[in-house]
Amino acid sequence: MVLTKLPLARTTIDADGVARARPGLLGDLRADAATRVVVVHRGLVGAGEESLVLLPTSDVPAAAWTAGQVHYLGREGAERFVALVLPDHLGAERDLDGAPVDTDAPLVRLAAGVDFQHVREVGDRLSDRDAGLATTAVALAAWHERNPRCPRCGEATEVVEAGWVRRCVVDHSLHYPRTDAAVIMAVVDGEDRLLLGHAAHWPERRFSTLAGYVEPGESLEAAVRREVAEETGVVVGEVRYEGSQPWPFPCSLMTAFRAEVAADTGTDVVVDGVELTDARFFSRAELGAAVAGGTVHLPMRSSIARALIEDWYGGPLPVPGG
Repeated sequence: MVLTKLPLARTTIDADGVARARPGLLGDLRADAATRVVVVHRGLVGAGEESLVLLPTSDVPAAAWTAGQVHYLGREGAERFVALVLPDHLGAERDLDGAPVDTDAPLVRLAAGVDFQHVREVGDRLSDRDAGLATTAVALAAWHERNPRCPRCGEATEVVEAGWVRRCVVDHSLHYPRTDAAVIMAVVDGEDRLLLGHAAHWPERRFSTLAGYVEPGESLEAAVRREVAEETGVVVGEVRYEGSQPWPFPCSLMTAFRAEVAADTGTDVVVDGVELTDARFFSRAELGAAVAGGTVHLPMRSSIARALIEDWYGGPLPVPGG
């Protein structure tokens, strides 16, 4: 069964792509009392426990609208939404008395009134509308941060089309947001046990499904088989698509699969020691007991990995300590 309602794949927003190139769009959005502003800073989004912080346009300093810091996210009914991306260095520049420099002061005051959350942590608790807005806002902000210069000639680029295109100021080439395809897979053996691994850079006891990036010239299914073999030595046979969701940290699209260990092959696991330092097959009883006992920590609920694990398990995993 294909996974549905994945936390970061939910949205009710009309992207309104046709409007992006319209002259004067940002000015119209700024003047429209129905426009609401999502705030992004250092990869975090302004949010409470279950909803985004949505500011009126009057809270955004005029300079931000002309400096490429405001990006159009789309519309829902009469409301339209933009993202305000605050500079990473915000508040770091100070005068001799230790106060923020004048150019930063309005944005510093704005940021001081907003609580910022990581989408990975809060995404599953947001409404469909807010999840779509947050994911898009963070993805766009990450792309702009990583692409200030033209990949063809190295000169500076300017933001056009309401944040969806960067144009080289010298050769005038246009550059668009990119997404890197990645695969993530629930690998099951003939006994319907699930293969989970521990990445070298993760905290102790953290386990998740295997994942990796798709290489040039490779299909998604081939990437699943290659990644599993490289990281664990396990041979995969049948591969079935399960769903996808964006993972904008900074620019991935996670495509999820159920992968079956090939018949007549072993289930001995040999980790590569580089990407994975541990991997093992779990039965449902074993994983439930390990999670409840705190010996295995699972990925956050906003991830597609958690959805794959609980889809295999048949429902939510036990609460640790419960």
